[in-house]
Amino acid sequence: MAIIVNLDVMMAKRKMSLNELSEKVDLTLSNLSILKTGKAKAIRFNTLEAICKALDCQPGDILEYVGK
Repeated sequence: MAIIVNLDVMMAKRKMSLNELSEKVDLTLSNLSILKTGKAKAIRFNTLEAICKALDCQPGDILEYVGK
């Protein structure tokens, strides 16, 4: 897939665990894990907004397009 999810990078920069982020954005651990590992097929804007707010970052810090 051409979209890379850098959620683990931002979590490491903010020193935040998956459990902590899960509580802050009100998502299950399994859903966050799917997103973190790049297995998600889509993300809702309100979910992306909540993650950005919790990690104090921009959507571009989490999602990256890698063209061929």
